Amino acid sequence: MRKLKRSTSAAVIVATLAGTAALATAAPASAASYHCTTSSYTVDDPSYTGPDSDNWDFDVQLCAKRSGGYIYTTATVNWDGPYASNQHTSLTFNKARFHLQTRKSTAGTDPVVKYGNYTGLENALEHSSGNGNGSYKTGTLKTKASGRYQYIGDGYIELDWSGDGQGYRKPLLFSASPRV
Repeated sequence: MRKLKRSTSAAVIVATLAGTAALATAAPASAASYHCTTSSYTVDDPSYTGPDSDNWDFDVQLCAKRSGGYIYTTATVNWDGPYASNQHTSLTFNKARFHLQTRKSTAGTDPVVKYGNYTGLENALEHSSGNGNGSYKTGTLKTKASGRYQYIGDGYIELDWSGDGQGYRKPLLFSASPRV
């Protein structure tokens, strides 16, 4: 009898542990995922005239998702800058920002329903790696969705090159996210 109790207790413990493990490894409820598009842009530093390459190669991933009656948009910027940029980047830009937008997809021009300017891009560019590489992730814009419309994440980079006295130049445009 005593052996039976021990076996039964062991079976209950094993079953409980198996149930707990199953709960711990169960996938979370289906959450909406981001839909993203990545595009590139190469820009020349207009204030640099040295013998080395001075191009900045940007890859931007623009993402949007619809979840719980809201639209979420975000962007990630990756770059490959000039090798020497890590020594002189604080002298390269007066200002730099990523302008993130949530747009309502309509016929004609898609109106902007929310936007944010992420000026942290300047600091990230100024602290590129020794090879001139780096990345920056914007915050996330959250916008109430209108049920019948689709939305996209869109955005661009604006750079104010140091020493040229021109302020922000022509925006560096990237491909918008897929519609959500």
